[in-house]
Amino acid sequence: MTGSDTSYHQPSQFLIENIRLLPKGRALDVAMGGGRNAIYLSTMGFDVEGVDISHEAVDNALTLAGQNRVHVRAMVADLEGHYQIETEAYDLIVCFNYLQRSLIPRIKQGLRPGGVVVYETYTVDQPQFGKPKNPDYLLKYNELLDMFREFRCLRYREGIIENRKAIAGIVAEKV
Repeated sequence: MTGSDTSYHQPSQFLIENIRLLPKGRALDVAMGGGRNAIYLSTMGFDVEGVDISHEAVDNALTLAGQNRVHVRAMVADLEGHYQIETEAYDLIVCFNYLQRSLIPRIKQGLRPGGVVVYETYTVDQPQFGKPKNPDYLLKYNELLDMFREFRCLRYREGIIENRKAIAGIVAEKV
């Protein structure tokens, strides 16, 4: 990894800011990409699994985990296909920069009671800053909050961040 790659591998600031709210234990990083958040969670003492559709992304995540001397179990799977999140198996499920509305009920079912979800992705205001532009992959106003309305909301933010991206993020506990 070169010095210019470092920022690309930094975990989400929203995850870092809220790490103290998260119950230690088994964690799942959904649509993990290159593994930046999974690796961060592993360094913080979580037992981490990750899933992504891209073989290259999973390989990169495993390489990065090795470079950081942490263990992450990672698998290639199509989240829109037959992949199932194990029921009440996780203390923590995280998802960043990915929106698949049909996955939300599976995330909820995958959490143990007292488990926490950390979810952050783009809103309908994002196209003014770049991709994604497809409204199918953009949250409507307050949609993320509504998706987890039966959970206890620990943190929520929505809006334009640093005048460069439009996002919504939630940290919520399954009660």
